[in-house]
Amino acid sequence: MRNIFYFAAFLIVLSSCKDAGQSKTESVVNTQKDTTTRTLKVNEVISFKGQQVTGVSVANDGRVFVNFPRWREGVKNSVVEVNKNKEEVSFPNAEWNSWKIGDEVLEDKFVGVQSVVAFEDKLYVLDTRSQLFQNVLDAPRVFVFNLVDNTLSKVYKLSEGSYHPDSYINDLRVDKKKNKIYFTDSGHAGLVILDMNSEVSKRVLDNHKSTSAEASYLTFGDKKWERAINSDGIALDTENDILYYHALTGYSLYAIPTSAFDLEDETQIENQVEFIAKTAAPDGMILDASGNLYYADLEHNKIQFRQADGNISTLLEGDKVKWADTFSIYNNELYFTNSRINEISGDISEMEFTLNKVALPNK
Repeated sequence: MRNIFYFAAFLIVLSSCKDAGQSKTESVVNTQKDTTTRTLKVNEVISFKGQQVTGVSVANDGRVFVNFPRWREGVKNSVVEVNKNKEEVSFPNAEWNSWKIGDEVLEDKFVGVQSVVAFEDKLYVLDTRSQLFQNVLDAPRVFVFNLVDNTLSKVYKLSEGSYHPDSYINDLRVDKKKNKIYFTDSGHAGLVILDMNSEVSKRVLDNHKSTSAEASYLTFGDKKWERAINSDGIALDTENDILYYHALTGYSLYAIPTSAFDLEDETQIENQVEFIAKTAAPDGMILDASGNLYYADLEHNKIQFRQADGNISTLLEGDKVKWADTFSIYNNELYFTNSRINEISGDISEMEFTLNKVALPNK
């Protein structure tokens, strides 16, 4: 009953966001052509029993990292490295992962990790500082660990005014050119831009149409998953300096040039937002080196990709895809987590959550 209460509370909080009350209409469908589905072998990397995995990131040397948000009691680890023997190793150590609900909030322990991103020789660990879908306990932040020796090298705390009490900072991308980090906020619609030089963050597109949920539910067969989730998926085109983003309960892909974030006037920033395409409702997103944008079709157990010319193809579909949550690419393979979010209504102790990988189409 306690878990059911938490999920109900989450619904109440999120449904208060702008545009969250809109129902899905006939206009929000994928109007792009979906070409031939490929028959591919899916390899299970590891399975987690009773531990709901969301994020995954594979470092340049092949090290695999995953995370488990604190959406309920009983989370054993916030961040884990999956070693070559398919063993789960607390990252960076057990002490960092030892925080429990009700404990004092400390500077050197994870509270509610939603995403991990390996970039160059560092691991960026996004801590929402939220538990049980409740308001933030203190400022959301990014812990940056040096992967050479697994030590903490930097902590970036979001500035006051760049997040709300009901924010759920969801995912991030690192922009080396501009020395910035871009975040989506799925709890309170908007993007957050962190300048790594000044360590100051600002909020943009707050409650904007492009960052707000378009629908109040998703459909899985004959069942409705009734939530309204705002800006979630995010992908950075480093070649053309464009940031893509997407609401989870929505069917519109948007983009904005990263140069827009240098502007101070919010109206000018909003004017640079571009609607790109109608797509399926996704969670996370990722771009490959060829400019293909990968994302899930959550409602139909698919992983799709949009090519630079606008054509949309299905990479994978079937029972090996169960709410493909987050993606990472290494050695021309797409890693994805199955978080099975729509299937959960209570106890998850007997459920299996998997990390899989599949070969990408030949370049």
